[in-house]
Amino acid sequence: MSYSKLVIGAAVFDISGLPKEYLISTESSDVSWVQTIFQALGLQSLLTSSLKLEGFRSVIVHAHDYRAIVVKQKACYVALLLGKNETEVSAELIQWAQEFQLVTLKSDPRFSVV
Repeated sequence: MSYSKLVIGAAVFDISGLPKEYLISTESSDVSWVQTIFQALGLQSLLTSSLKLEGFRSVIVHAHDYRAIVVKQKACYVALLLGKNETEVSAELIQWAQEFQLVTLKSDPRFSVV
């Protein structure tokens, strides 16, 4: 399955959780979800340092209109926005997201850099 077809937005955050770059598709011009992910990464950072938690690998953020997968890669966090009709997030999708490169969507005509 081509998971990139499920993605309607993508954002890359540096390792401290600050947004670096994001893409939107013709299916979703709203970028407010990036703020939600930024806040979730801030909360994750706070909990990790306060509670001495380790091992963050992925999180799924549910909202009324969308679902986003956030994964930690080697030097950044990647958030992939899925449409509201995408109901199941499989382990295979999360693994694909952990290896995802933004250049994949940059060459897709559905996406533009914001």
